[in-house]
Amino acid sequence: MSQSHQNRTPGTEGERHVQAVMGTAERADRFYSDQMLDHLNPLMKDFIARQEMLFVATADARGECDSSFRAGPPGFVHVIDDRTLVYPEYRGNGVFASAGNILENPHIGLMFLDFERDRIGLHVNGRVKIMEDETLRPHVPDLPLPQMPGQRAQMWMMVQVEEAYIHCRKHIPHLRRVGAEESWGTDDALRKGGDYFGAKAGRRAPAGTGPW
Repeated sequence: MSQSHQNRTPGTEGERHVQAVMGTAERADRFYSDQMLDHLNPLMKDFIARQEMLFVATADARGECDSSFRAGPPGFVHVIDDRTLVYPEYRGNGVFASAGNILENPHIGLMFLDFERDRIGLHVNGRVKIMEDETLRPHVPDLPLPQMPGQRAQMWMMVQVEEAYIHCRKHIPHLRRVGAEESWGTDDALRKGGDYFGAKAGRRAPAGTGPW
């Protein structure tokens, strides 16, 4: 949905084309004017501060996309001001797919979804740069110390907000907490899921075997 930061007209050329074909331009304009901001308002900032999960979308220089999941205690995504937020990056599987994409393409899409309390979502789109903890922390005195036993934030992703808008609660399931606390920072392969999808034992499907 993002345009360039300099061009504040909401909607991409592709969006506008599809809206014209589908006859939804007027409906879309109402959404742009009533629901979309170029900053985080107080309710959005409070919402982000309560979240324990985040979905991240990035793409490399060729436009090849990746989506990823982040989680942590409330406040692990830290709002610095109305137009800036940061979240920590950990070693994970060591691939650093999101960070690698960001080095090639600074655009990022964040999705916050609350399944438990508010049952609502928040999109945040913008541009991101990678910051080392030692560089960022002196300038952000209230930057949290990540609460992941056995883990250390390898870097911080600093997002400059360009768009913030609601994801409606329609079709967002209402979930509830069950069971014990999760174990953060484990290197136990089985507890992390192991080879759940059998990728190690599998083989790449021969070209042309799919439905297309």
